[in-house]
Amino acid sequence: MKNRYFFLIDVNNCYVSCERVFNPALSKRPVIVLSNNDGCVVARSPEAKALKIKMGVPIFEIREIVEKHKVVVLSSNYAMYAEMSRRFHNILREITSESECESYSIDESFIEVTAYVKNYNLTQFAHFILQRILMWLGLPCCIGIGRTKTESLYRI
Repeated sequence: MKNRYFFLIDVNNCYVSCERVFNPALSKRPVIVLSNNDGCVVARSPEAKALKIKMGVPIFEIREIVEKHKVVVLSSNYAMYAEMSRRFHNILREITSESECESYSIDESFIEVTAYVKNYNLTQFAHFILQRILMWLGLPCCIGIGRTKTESLYRI
């Protein structure tokens, strides 16, 4: 059996990253996105993570941190996230093919890249994909590369 290779592509801090595309003033600021009815944290920027804000925590439990550090608190906008997800997955299918891509979640996709190994350096190909998504959508992503969907030999 020949070696197979896969990319697992993931949008970094998806909901916060989508919000930042449409509101660049949120860049470099601690940002959290709340669940339906604004109950719990469902997304955090790296700056919010650095403040030790946990996923799933109810907003009332972190009110002091939010006020002290001027954390931007946003209600979730699932229509926008779904549209950005559609665009993200479409870009991946345009770069590779429909049959090689498997949407795993709103912000993750597997791509079998076995067919590309002969003609491309996988690390360079991964960087190309990351740059294309950032340029066309403004979304930062990372890619795990492995011989199975669950193995990650290294991450870009």
